Amino acid sequence: MAVEKPTQTGELELKKLEAGIDELIRSCDLLKEENRAVRKQLASLMGERAVLIEKNAQAHTRVEMIIQRLKVLEQEA
Repeated sequence: MAVEKPTQTGELELKKLEAGIDELIRSCDLLKEENRAVRKQLASLMGERAVLIEKNAQAHTRVEMIIQRLKVLEQEA
């Protein structure tokens, strides 16, 4: 039976810790990139939403005008 020396055990633990830290760094970098992409998509969607809200308001105004004209035509008939 081979008995590991304390320095070998410490080096092995240190290598495991280093590998774990490297994995955390990679995960953090991936999450940062995903976060950047999601923020970009959010900004795009918010812009699209603003355009759609404006178009909806314009359509609402046009419908109201049509209703008013129909009421006038109905009263004239």
